[in-house]
Amino acid sequence: MEWSDVLEDASLRDLPYKIELNEHGTIMMTPTSNRHGRLQGRLSKRLMDMQTEGDAMVECSIDTPKGVKVADVAWFSDAFLAKHRETTPYPEAPELCIEVVSPSNSRGELEEKTQLYLRSGAKEVWLCSELGHVEFVGAAGPLDASQLFPEFPTRI
Repeated sequence: MEWSDVLEDASLRDLPYKIELNEHGTIMMTPTSNRHGRLQGRLSKRLMDMQTEGDAMVECSIDTPKGVKVADVAWFSDAFLAKHRETTPYPEAPELCIEVVSPSNSRGELEEKTQLYLRSGAKEVWLCSELGHVEFVGAAGPLDASQLFPEFPTRI
């Protein structure tokens, strides 16, 4: 499947799952909780409160070398938005991709998604635990603090 096929399939519209495509075009579904959605909202709001330029969004689809992945939260600059507008999925990752960790996520899956986002152009990837603890990762590995948002707390 292509991402446009997923978007056009009426049978997939109301599923209570996060949908992604793997590198073979196979739909991958992950259930999410209300806690997960609440953290997405809090992260997005905090980013918007801290930044006067750029924009944040939840459920950001990104074409990666291993299929379309959907970052739980993303932040992108005005330049990124001017370049890509509403292209779906984005052909490259926005500057910041955030994954809210669910019980169904394995450490290996999170490490793979982190590397896919970074290889696709993200400057940072954040991992937010269910308890609200945030880990920051850059191209060189773990960061003590975000370089994009230096004042962002390690816990929300």
